[in-house]
Amino acid sequence: MMAIANSTSNAALRGILRTNEPLAGHTAWGIGGVADRFYEPADLDDLCVFVATLPDAEPLFWLGLGSNLLIRDGGIRGTVVHLANALSRIERSAEDTVRAEAGVACPKVARFCAREDLAGAEFMAGIPGTMGGALAMNAGAFGGETYGVVFEVETIMRDGTRCRHLAKNIETGYRYVDVPIGHWFVAAHLRLQRGVRRDSEVRIRDLLRQRAQTQPTRMRSCGSVFRNPPNDHAARLIEQCGLKGERIGDAQVSTKHANFIINTGNASAVDVEALIAHIIERVRSDHGVQLIPEVRVVGESP
Repeated sequence: MMAIANSTSNAALRGILRTNEPLAGHTAWGIGGVADRFYEPADLDDLCVFVATLPDAEPLFWLGLGSNLLIRDGGIRGTVVHLANALSRIERSAEDTVRAEAGVACPKVARFCAREDLAGAEFMAGIPGTMGGALAMNAGAFGGETYGVVFEVETIMRDGTRCRHLAKNIETGYRYVDVPIGHWFVAAHLRLQRGVRRDSEVRIRDLLRQRAQTQPTRMRSCGSVFRNPPNDHAARLIEQCGLKGERIGDAQVSTKHANFIINTGNASAVDVEALIAHIIERVRSDHGVQLIPEVRVVGESP
């Protein structure tokens, strides 16, 4: 790990701070209570200044596009830092590398790399979240995983110090990352292969067409709800239980892809959590398999 001193500790804040911010509009499911405080930084320097102003005991939660996330109806105590559209820089940093900040949407990373004639990041077009979320969970799609192309990451500490870590020194696995204690991801450095823009763009279009054909992309969902068990697929197990279309309140198992739960109207987090628990119990009862949620459940109960 290499620490980078924060030289802006005395600067004035330039972001936007709101209180009692409704979070439903910031999540892919359209579900969530309010945050006590909600900060949208102006940029990475401003973020460093902001986190350094917070008391050590202040709970801090990081939010991107709100995919792979269920925020309970009681909301989040403490401060939510909203990175989507804030940490938005993406650039080619060397012949075969790209630096993307944590608020950049993964599909944008895929398209940028294609335009730069760099191959290997096309799979990111199928990840419906930000680079920060992808780093935190080793997100993947179409057989590719985030840490398959990331060679270095940047993090921020509570005092505003920025650090860099080689990806090979971070333990990762299937939808798992051993995040360094006291650090939050703020940027990724991707190492890619020389490619041809046209070939990469065709590949991205084909992958997105495949995704649209097999997943409820036009419905409000968090993405895949459960991790795939070893040598199997969660969707297959759920479908074999006859749970496609199963619903609790306005939360429904997608009839298009059984590993998706969609909000058909005004679903609450209670509805979604109850449906998740029901699916887990049925799959365990019928198949003897313990499904592990991929979605992160946070916040307070109402």
